[in-house]
Amino acid sequence: MTHRILRVILALFYFAAGIIHLIAPKPFLTIMPLWVPAPEAVVLLTGIAEILGAVGLVQGFSLPLRKAAAIGLALYAVCVFPANIKHFIIDMTKADGGLGLGYHVPRMFAQPVFVWLALWCGGVTDWPWRKVAR
Repeated sequence: MTHRILRVILALFYFAAGIIHLIAPKPFLTIMPLWVPAPEAVVLLTGIAEILGAVGLVQGFSLPLRKAAAIGLALYAVCVFPANIKHFIIDMTKADGGLGLGYHVPRMFAQPVFVWLALWCGGVTDWPWRKVAR
């Protein structure tokens, strides 16, 4: 039951984020690392990836599809980490501190949790509650 509830919450989060990427890409473009090619296309594609990942995570007819969506969302969370770092740097250099450490530090620690949560909710891993074989 907990898997299902957290899977729906995570899917809603990613679905909403995907929609925001599509309808309001400008904030995402400002935190895009300079080395990323075609930033407008990347923001568009990440929005689509979030939406598809969210749908795949909550669909009920294919466990392999759910697991693939979970892996995709976990990889997505890893891939956007450089943008999170750039956002942190941009904000900390603002005279007012931007969103501040109270926002950015938890966000940095949350990123690995999002990776794990996608994998756990999608049934890819059961760590740390794995039953030990005896």
